[in-house]
Amino acid sequence: MKAVILVLCASLIWVQAAQLKSRKNGGRIVGGEVANAGQFPFAAAIYIVTADSTYFCGGTLINMQWVLTAGQCVDGALLFTIRLGNNKLSTDDPNMLLLATETYFLHPDYDPVTLSHDIGLIKLRMSIQSTVYIYAASISKGGHIPDGSSVITFGWGQTSDEVAGLSDDLHYANVITLTHEECLAAYGSQIIEEMLCVAGNYNEGTCRGDLGSPLIEYLGPMVFVVGVSSFISSNGCESSDPSGFTRTRPYYDWLINTTRYS
Repeated sequence: MKAVILVLCASLIWVQAAQLKSRKNGGRIVGGEVANAGQFPFAAAIYIVTADSTYFCGGTLINMQWVLTAGQCVDGALLFTIRLGNNKLSTDDPNMLLLATETYFLHPDYDPVTLSHDIGLIKLRMSIQSTVYIYAASISKGGHIPDGSSVITFGWGQTSDEVAGLSDDLHYANVITLTHEECLAAYGSQIIEEMLCVAGNYNEGTCRGDLGSPLIEYLGPMVFVVGVSSFISSNGCESSDPSGFTRTRPYYDWLINTTRYS
């Protein structure tokens, strides 16, 4: 991991929030591969309507009535249209569900300036049935995921800084979790314990359009969501700067209580 000039740190963490406010869609995961049909049956493509515009986020089905995403993606939303079961945004097939809802829950400590506690939930209007192409990932309880863990992120975000526009295909990338100190070195004191940085070979990671997409870990047959895409570097998606996520394990109780009792 190349060293990052610290004088840039104050501006880096805010780039994702600034892009969200401007409602500019992105393209693909940088350096990733095209996902196969059914490879990530918990992947959710989320179209959001606010009072003044529309935009796009990724998300994860965590039970058959709830989608996990970033707090930025639900803050101020009026309507969500969610695609499940299909990796392509432009085509429909018998495996796809297209759902609409307006119900969301934003973490009460979410800060849109620092992106602290950047996590939110979307509730579907009714519980859906699982299929080969649609079923939920899990949220694990416990301490932080170990540094140096091999994890996967996916989304419809951007593959290069030059190519704009959402990708039609879902892409994924293999990345490694970094230490808290490495994340601090890249982004400065705005990084809190509930945040997590990752990096991949050849600068693989998230880009514009991947906000809200998950970081997932496979433990045997189980799939766990360990992070939610929250911020990227203002130096560009192809820079050596890591991708930033909100950890999910510190919010386990909030997630379980919200989905169980709301």
